[in-house]
Amino acid sequence: AGELGQVDKAAKFEFSKNKRFVYNFYEDCCCLVELDEEPPHEINEEALRIALEFSKLVNARINDVVQVMRKTVIDGSNTSGFQRTALIAVNGFVIVENERIPIQTICLEEDAAKIVEKKSDETIFNLSRLGIPLLEIATAPTLKTPAQVKKVAEHIGILLRSLKVKRGLGTIRQDVNVSIRNGSRVEIKGAQDLRALSKIVEIEAHRQLKLLEIKKEIEKRNIRELETRTLDVTDFFKKTNSKLIRKSVEKGNVVIATKINKFNGLLGFEIMPGKRLGTELAMHCKLFGLKGLIHSDELPNYGISAQEFNELKKKLNCSDEDAFILITGSKDVVEKALEDIIDRLKQCFVGVPKEVRRVEADFTTSFLRPMPGSARMYPETDIPLIKPPKDVETPKTVFERIKDYEKLGISSELSKTIALSKKRDFFDKLIKKYTNIEARTIAQILFLKVKDMKTRLKLDTSKLTEEVLEEIIKALNSRIITTQSIEKIVEEFTKGKSVKEAIMNNKKLSDGEVRRRIKEILTKNKTIKNKKALIGVVMKELRGKAEGSVIVKIIEEVLNSGQGQGQDKI
Repeated sequence: AGELGQVDKAAKFEFSKNKRFVYNFYEDCCCLVELDEEPPHEINEEALRIALEFSKLVNARINDVVQVMRKTVIDGSNTSGFQRTALIAVNGFVIVENERIPIQTICLEEDAAKIVEKKSDETIFNLSRLGIPLLEIATAPTLKTPAQVKKVAEHIGILLRSLKVKRGLGTIRQDVNVSIRNGSRVEIKGAQDLRALSKIVEIEAHRQLKLLEIKKEIEKRNIRELETRTLDVTDFFKKTNSKLIRKSVEKGNVVIATKINKFNGLLGFEIMPGKRLGTELAMHCKLFGLKGLIHSDELPNYGISAQEFNELKKKLNCSDEDAFILITGSKDVVEKALEDIIDRLKQCFVGVPKEVRRVEADFTTSFLRPMPGSARMYPETDIPLIKPPKDVETPKTVFERIKDYEKLGISSELSKTIALSKKRDFFDKLIKKYTNIEARTIAQILFLKVKDMKTRLKLDTSKLTEEVLEEIIKALNSRIITTQSIEKIVEEFTKGKSVKEAIMNNKKLSDGEVRRRIKEILTKNKTIKNKKALIGVVMKELRGKAEGSVIVKIIEEVLNSGQGQGQDKI
């Protein structure tokens, strides 16, 4: 129950599953807070600052005082039975394709424990993720198309890269609220892949349209309210040829049949690609640890003969207008599941029920729990009120950084790559520290050359830590090496040499040494008369040992002075 003694609908539903929770605890990253055996520590200051920075980026009004709240969550994902959350700012906005998109709220909350394994009556969790700070950003319900949803999510994702946040699949998760005209708000959780976002929204809109069609059909059939009749038909199925049901009965389980008046054909009505209303009801069964259900619109099937089907209809007193469902399992679990299924069937008269759903691998969704209400929120009394610091500055956005890099002579495409990269701060540090090299040269080394060496030369560039890369840039800045020698240095380093040893093996020659080596090469190749061919031969032997422009200049000087010993004076 919440602070006022009210029980939230979603919490009551989770409680009815009667599940057991097991937690994996790790001594190197967990503490007594995760076990709910110690009061919570103060809010993470760095996470708070990041939340405030984002609030400034989207022009939101930051609260003068932040109150941490408890949000009842009893699905096992939090050992305390609630999730801590704090409202940081409200009424912000972003501009996406010249349209102002309101940001209603920005909250800081704790992540849940990660599910390791789900069993019929037990869920195993990993506690190492519990309590990690999450930034929750909620847009207003103004997005109109699946494509727009994706674009806004992408824009917010890019803005987040302006801050110190984790990135990658799973670290940014989109919960999408979808509703259509005459429908209801449905919250879809687990949309991790941004590319799939439009498809998920499209399928959900289609599902809601189909549910409204079912509602119209119910009205057309003049069904005023849900009428059902339930019978225990365990004895009826003791000698059935259906292996599915017979095995369940042999284990001591019951088989319950429920007649649904005037619902014939509706349970087989497709509401999502490959999924019907009957599939939806089966999802509710599975949440209670059952394998699913069988409905009359798909019979005869599953080993149930036409004769059994007809006899069962007579037993239930079903007319051709009626439908029925079969559920097998332990009696107490079946009764709980059936109560939830009947509640779901009643929602068909409403059309689209308000609920929380999760995304499946095929981008369809399945029922997770009823939509929670306000009863689940109440103040956290173990954490004092927080006054946000006033010295937080608005960070530069990715878009502003791209413009800054372009001003340094870096191409637009490469500027975007840098601004979105995890190496951005490292790059910024290098261009400030090593000013003898052009910023675009450093950019090309870090973001193009390293990638090229990995794909073209198959070098293990994962060994190139920031320390190793800086050592190479430092040598280039001091004119110890040339940009052409970097490839050879990396090759030697990845094959076992230290970075300093690889640098010394490929250090730049003095102009005098270059001149001497060029004379030797030209003497060895005195039969070559073509100037371009000579330059090619020299370049091949001295590549990386001197700048290309210096090599060409000295070749021409040697040839013009007649010191090539065999080559004609130019």
